[in-house]
Amino acid sequence: MSEIDRLREIVAKLRAPDGCPWDREQTHASLRSSLIEEAYEVCEAIDNKDDAHLREELGDLLLQVVMHAQMASETVRFDFDEIAREIADKLVRRHPHVFGENKLADSAAVLKQWDEIKRAEKGKQSESILANISHAMPALMRAEKVQKRVARVGFDWTDLHSVVEKIREEVLEVEAEIRRNEHAKLEEELGDLLFAVVNLTRKAKFDAELLLNAATNKFVERFQKLEAVVNKRAKKVGELSLTELDGIWDEIKNAERQCQT
Repeated sequence: MSEIDRLREIVAKLRAPDGCPWDREQTHASLRSSLIEEAYEVCEAIDNKDDAHLREELGDLLLQVVMHAQMASETVRFDFDEIAREIADKLVRRHPHVFGENKLADSAAVLKQWDEIKRAEKGKQSESILANISHAMPALMRAEKVQKRVARVGFDWTDLHSVVEKIREEVLEVEAEIRRNEHAKLEEELGDLLFAVVNLTRKAKFDAELLLNAATNKFVERFQKLEAVVNKRAKKVGELSLTELDGIWDEIKNAERQCQT
């Protein structure tokens, strides 16, 4: 028995009438949040470059797929083999440059071909190229995916400087709405500014989600150092003025720069 077959048997046993009460109670909807959580934990293991943790988290993610397949098979909708067969067929069909005679020069051509094949499969050649981008994706990821999709058909900035100019334009519009005290319009302009910044990270060939996460991690580490400094002074962060806190913050940043040099 292969290990995947062993896993499928274990999950089937857990879902059986004499199996685990918790597992039997689960539905596709009840496991939705777990699926998302496991995917993020896989990403964390990748970021940490921890192979043992990555192997474990990929197993947890695989369990989610097997659970959903088992639940569907119990009502004779589909099963794990159908899932595997469908994705295998799709990979072969969408890679004619590998499994057929069609040769492509680079990854950009591959992505363009992928989209064309995908739209042809769905019989919606006239449908918007943005129609099948999920609204359930995190906002930064969705913005980046939309921008990449339209860039494939030539709707893109010519260079980084053009995007920076757009960001400057959006900042000015944000400032204008702050002066006008127009809260609803400010909300819209802040969204436009975020979208423009995502465009800059994409155009520079970075991942906006990873960049923001890294920046957040850096902030957390510095703030925890600030807390440690304040605690050594037998005080609490809330007892210091913003000027005092800024002074400590600058000291921490300068110390980090000295360590880097």
